[in-house]
Amino acid sequence: MSSTSEANTGGTSEANTGSTSEANTGGTSAAGAGRPTAGAGNPGTGTGTTTGAPPNGFWAQATAEPGRTVLVAPDGEEWTAGRLHADANRLVHGLRAAGLERGDAFAVVLPNGVELLTAYLAATQAGLYLVPVNHHLVGPEIAWIVADSGAKVLIAHERFADAARRAADEAGLPASHRYAAGEAEGFRPYPELLDGQPESPPADRTLGWVMNYTSGTTGRPRGIRRPLPGKPPEESYLGGFLGIFGVKPYDGNVHLVCSPLYHTAVLQFAGASLHIGHQLVVMDKWTPEEMLRLIDTHRCTHTHMVPTQFHRLLALPEEVRARYDVSSMRHAIHGAAPCPDHVKRAMIDWWGRCVEEYYAASEGGGAFATAEDWLKKPGTVGRAWPISELAVLGDDGTRLPPGELGTVYMKMSTGSFSYHKDEDKTRRNRVGDFFTVGDLGYLDEDGYLFLRDRKIDMIISGGVNIYPAEIESVLLAHPAVADAAVFGVPHDDWGEEVKAVVEPAPGHEPGPALAAGLLDHCAGRLAGYKRPRSVDFIAEMPRDPNGKLYKRRLREPYWEGRTGPV
Repeated sequence: MSSTSEANTGGTSEANTGSTSEANTGGTSAAGAGRPTAGAGNPGTGTGTTTGAPPNGFWAQATAEPGRTVLVAPDGEEWTAGRLHADANRLVHGLRAAGLERGDAFAVVLPNGVELLTAYLAATQAGLYLVPVNHHLVGPEIAWIVADSGAKVLIAHERFADAARRAADEAGLPASHRYAAGEAEGFRPYPELLDGQPESPPADRTLGWVMNYTSGTTGRPRGIRRPLPGKPPEESYLGGFLGIFGVKPYDGNVHLVCSPLYHTAVLQFAGASLHIGHQLVVMDKWTPEEMLRLIDTHRCTHTHMVPTQFHRLLALPEEVRARYDVSSMRHAIHGAAPCPDHVKRAMIDWWGRCVEEYYAASEGGGAFATAEDWLKKPGTVGRAWPISELAVLGDDGTRLPPGELGTVYMKMSTGSFSYHKDEDKTRRNRVGDFFTVGDLGYLDEDGYLFLRDRKIDMIISGGVNIYPAEIESVLLAHPAVADAAVFGVPHDDWGEEVKAVVEPAPGHEPGPALAAGLLDHCAGRLAGYKRPRSVDFIAEMPRDPNGKLYKRRLREPYWEGRTGPV
């Protein structure tokens, strides 16, 4: 195998991924629902002196306390509950005026900010599906999601105007149903969607959902779609999910949003926090020192993170780390990718026992481990959530005894889901009421889950799931490629990076020129974080007589002496 060094930096993966739990768990009670006396002007404590159970859901709280600050935007602007509530209501009416009815979907290609959270609050009280789209995707990738979801309106940001315009064109979305925050050719100004609309709630309020997209076996994204319950939002305890982690309503809590809100878990955590009276502090672009500054300034109490962020924080000089007080942090909850033991221990040494871990997927979850759990059983991702059940099954679908490796399955008591327009995938990933995302692991005698491997062939780079099949299909479209394999190789910062191994077609010479051409070919067809960082060449791919690729044989040399997938 010949090697060609990195020839494209592209866009590296964002600091979180989509492998997390769904955006509402329904009727789980959060621990300690009582609300303490709050002091005006103190971030995260709200206003007023009411005690007892808080109103259920953001909308009721906004009606009761419209002057309470609930959001600090990335630019530092503070938003009151009343103002955010009014904009969410206006957006509902605007979407209805655009023809959207209960059960319809609308898509957003937005950065972290007020518009995305407004869309979340609008969809979930109007019986609509919100489809958050990864803004690192290119036009054809966005077009697939817009078309597949049946989105009737697309709201984009001017930063992503080119990709959004191409996507809307390819998906056949009418110009009248394209809106942009900022200036974007071919899009109507986002304020037009709200202008002239009433600030009052819709008369027929009903719970909607977030419809996140995760990749299918062919590399095409698949929507995680849950049936709408057809009842008012307040009949579901929308913030109950956070009770799994011991996060209480109000209680002076301030949630720091430090990863992209298009990810399932990030929006889940932010939305649940709003619904139980927490203030949000939102970052648009994450940097380690800025995160520390915001924790110190706003006395942030909980956040959702991925191991790559831990790595970047720990790389800060000691004098920089010492400038900021992070003692307010109660729950630094991480997931989405394996965390190396030495990194986790270093974070616990620095931040204390607030460093907690969970295991879940966009489809649902899951398991949770406190710092104490992990220190007692290093490597565990925890025990089952109160609303979940874990099982490790053999290939024949029978439960395996403690300590025996098998496929990890999960079951949630809060409802089912299906892969949108993919009944076969929905069926294949289930055994009875249990579903799997293909991870291998085992349960110990105390019910703690340990993962041994991840989804077959999936790459996790910086906490972001990358699916090789999609990249391979792009490479195979190049005339110089006879065969291609894509997999993850070690990267000290991101955990893994994308490696392509190519069998050149007859008449094409392997080497730097061909590698550069292939990387350029990928650049216009794949989001930056999906593009191979380097290309190696092989004379013949290791396949069996039936055409099955022995990808493990290709991957093994790169992981020799390293902890990671083989």
